[in-house]
Amino acid sequence: DSKEKAARISNAAANRGRSTVAKSGGQSSPYEEWTVDDLKKRAKELDLHGYSKLNKGELIEKLRDH
Repeated sequence: DSKEKAARISNAAANRGRSTVAKSGGQSSPYEEWTVDDLKKRAKELDLHGYSKLNKGELIEKLRDH
């Protein structure tokens, strides 16, 4: 399942740092380094709902669970 694979990759990135996971493709900083505005923009891009009132930690969790 692609959602499970994405979650595994995201969790591995969070635990070990993005550079060890994303050797191919573009580099992206961990969500913890993003601003709340950027996290909300990403949630909107992914067509997630109910993110507008979430704090940074909750936004990160919602994005990773997507």
